[in-house]
Amino acid sequence: MTGILVINKKAGMTSRDVVNEVGKLLHTKKIGHTGTLDPMATGVLVLCVGKATKIAELLTATEKEYVAEITLGIETDTLDNTGTILKQENVSCSKEQIENVLKSMVGEYLQEVPLYSAIHVDGKKLYEYARNHEEVKLPSRIVTIYSLELVQYTTNKFTIRTKVSKGTYIRSLIRDIAKKLNTIGVMSKLERTQQGIFPLKDSVTIENIKNHTYSILSIKDALISYPMISVNQELEKKIKNGQIIKNEFGKSIILFLNGDQEPLALYKVYPKDEEYLKPWKMF
Repeated sequence: MTGILVINKKAGMTSRDVVNEVGKLLHTKKIGHTGTLDPMATGVLVLCVGKATKIAELLTATEKEYVAEITLGIETDTLDNTGTILKQENVSCSKEQIENVLKSMVGEYLQEVPLYSAIHVDGKKLYEYARNHEEVKLPSRIVTIYSLELVQYTTNKFTIRTKVSKGTYIRSLIRDIAKKLNTIGVMSKLERTQQGIFPLKDSVTIENIKNHTYSILSIKDALISYPMISVNQELEKKIKNGQIIKNEFGKSIILFLNGDQEPLALYKVYPKDEEYLKPWKMF
């Protein structure tokens, strides 16, 4: 089996749990996810199966949309409501205050990575430092908040919908929103509603897979945003052999298809000579 599965992950499972269970159901070890969801989170988890694992990095790099609930007046070590409470305070923010802060967060900003994450620092994952109670300087990186809107509101708990770039931690975003409101806050719910071209409405559950009531998307469907060109037998042979070819198409990246409209390979511009294309992902 080869293709893309869009899973609606339920709360309480790790992303690895989902991969393992679906792999067992499909009798394959060639399977992986394209962007971790916290155990408490629900929603879109995109899995690549078989040859589709070759495009996992392309799907990971896409923007993502989330709906998240923020509870103000609480600070935890994990930045969500599953962690150890470090501090509590009474807080009351107006709807106008919250909307102004959300508006100010749209765009690029330097985001500090959460301590409880799998980012490596000096060869060790950050959460390992946390579990061992070791000091570590948290790295920061530029992320982009494309949109950020208020969905529901009370004075100390509200829900946001946001579209963000790859690498954005919603827990960190919530911490930073609370800071701008001159208080503290945690993520109390999280649902990923879209990843790239894959919306929640097109997802399936693990139960659907158990009951064989699901469909798997093709590599071609997953790469719909890339230019596609059907090739003749002569060029098909060159592509199958992984040859560098003349760029007569005016594109920097191309998905080449055979006569049956099946994917052969993704090619991209050859850095040593932009008049040529070189193989990138072979199928």
